[in-house]
Amino acid sequence: MRGNLLPSAISWMLTVGWETVLTALATMATATVFERLGWGGGTTTKVVALVVVAGLTVVSGVLGFDLIMRLQTVITWVTGVLTVVYVVLVAGHVRWPAVTAVPAGSAQEFIGALVFLMTGFGLGWVNAAADYSRYLPRRASGRGVVGWTTFGASVAPVVLLVFGLLLAASSPELNQAVAADPIGALTTILPVWFLVPFAIVAVLGLVGGAVLDIYSSGLSLLSAGLRIPRYAAALVDGVIMIGGTVYLVFFGGTFLGQFQGFLTTLGVPVAAWCGVMLADVLLRRRDYAEADLFDPRGRYGDVRFGPITLIVIATALGWGLVTNASASWLHWQGYLLEPFGLGGSWAFANLGVLVALVLGFVVTLVFGRSQVRAQEAAA
Repeated sequence: MRGNLLPSAISWMLTVGWETVLTALATMATATVFERLGWGGGTTTKVVALVVVAGLTVVSGVLGFDLIMRLQTVITWVTGVLTVVYVVLVAGHVRWPAVTAVPAGSAQEFIGALVFLMTGFGLGWVNAAADYSRYLPRRASGRGVVGWTTFGASVAPVVLLVFGLLLAASSPELNQAVAADPIGALTTILPVWFLVPFAIVAVLGLVGGAVLDIYSSGLSLLSAGLRIPRYAAALVDGVIMIGGTVYLVFFGGTFLGQFQGFLTTLGVPVAAWCGVMLADVLLRRRDYAEADLFDPRGRYGDVRFGPITLIVIATALGWGLVTNASASWLHWQGYLLEPFGLGGSWAFANLGVLVALVLGFVVTLVFGRSQVRAQEAAA
């Protein structure tokens, strides 16, 4: 019961951070499109874009699941079709001689890129999965849920990631522009007539992600012990999201560095929690006793100090093995790199995320078996 405060707080920070990042991206992308169209892309445009994007996100999060599902269906079809059009229009900007001339990365760089992908596409969302799978009927196939979710969540990112890498490798100017405004930079290679449809793709796609996040962040806030209605929790998160977006858009400096720092920093404790959770589920032969999860005197207890201590230790080790030079507020990280002889190029491999994930999983798998069996044997 009370032990749930720690993972709930981590989940809340991550989802609020994600919705802030997505709202900031949508705001900057809208301003860039307006500027290219000659409609003005300054402060006024950014403020209006922020109000519209934040309004859509907060209203959808407050109204709840049914509206979110209807909204996501529309967003999926519209953005899917228009994204295919975008790929066709800019495919000619891929310059294969420039791509093949890019030197191969080192093992450390590859691992660092892999960790960034893990935190962005997997660990950055793993804590919110049950917020939506809980609406599925009990007769739904477990394998089908896992299989189709994995397939659907992988196809588009893999295709678009590879295509984006080809574009970035073809143009050093585009590669540099992406760091400041990832979505808006992609408009520079578009014909003017497609700018408005592209803005629709960018804004709707980002709003779709932010809506899922604000719903989940509200649930995390409630599970952390705040006693207010769910819609009120979503409103609280919406206010924080707007404040964070204002900072990123108007005062945050280089966007990509701040984003990488955010993902890596929170990716470490989330990875530790994920490892513990996966091992705990793997050890069980029966479903959790649902009523006992809500009873501090039940078989699962009020505070389980073992898993909590493991998350804290894994996080401390993980933060000591990651670094981010682009975000000044994260220079305190990486304090274990030199003692472990991992300076130089290894410093940017961000091994701490992998260490936290593996440590949480292995320790729970080895030492949690007897406790799980005792819980399952309880009346």
